[in-house]
Parts: sequence; structure tokens; C-alpha cells
Amino acid sequence: MLMEQATTVRKEWSSVCDSVIHDKPKFIKRTRDKMWFSNLETMSEILEAYHFTADRFVEEDGTVTLSLNEIDLIENGCTELEARELLGKSILEYSAEYYNEYALYSRSPNRKEHIPYIFKALIMDDPKKIGESIECRDGRS
Repeated sequence: MLMEQATTVRKEWSSVCDSVIHDKPKFIKRTRDKMWFSNLETMSEILEAYHFTADRFVEEDGTVTLSLNEIDLIENGCTELEARELLGKSILEYSAEYYNEYALYSRSPNRKEHIPYIFKALIMDDPKKIGESIECRDGRS
């Protein structure tokens, strides 16, 4: 693999950043540690393969409940649109919490699989857009 040494990257920080933004991502090696350095556009393209999906339940009172499949989050709204917006907000809030507690959450067996969805939500950074992106299907009662 084409690894650049961290000392070289540090010395040429500005030109490395320009290269990552305008040319291509970089692989960086520091002793035994290996890192990936890219712009958010590239990361967003990588995360395109990940989609938020939810099961939709119409309750007896006519409200709509959405149960997210990728992360254990559930929201209820008067309409599906409202439930999507609430779920988008919950996803972004959970993603911020996850990122702030990354050392703990990313090592938890039941949360490790959330990583790509966390970064997808953080890059989107808009609860409404996140809610609109959720693929809903009818759930089983």
C-alpha cells in the first residue's frame, strides 16, 4: 500500500491537505498506526452504500411509528412526515453522542455496527435530510 510517513505529512501539512482535498485520499503511517485521510466528499461517496431503513406501523389512533432497523431508535408522529423528522433528529442526536463517546461505543459489540451510519448522519448534518433519506416499509404487527 502507498503509505506516507507521518513525519513527512507533518512537515508538509498544508500541501498534504491541499492534495487530499483536490486530488485523492492519503494513507498515513505512524510507527505501527495506519490512518486514512480524506475529504468529506470522498467519505460521503463511500457511505452511499449504507441506507437508513425503518419499519412503519400505523397505530390504532392513526399516528405513525417508525422503527429504525440499523440503530435501535423508534419515533412516533401524527403523520409519517413528522415521524421521519423526529427520527432524523434522533439519529443525529445519537450520532453526536456516539462520536463524543467513540472510544466506548465503537468497542461495544452491540454498537460497533453503527459506525458507518454514525458517520453518514454526521456528514449529512441535517435532521430533515436524514429523515427524508429513510427507506420505510410496512412493518408487521
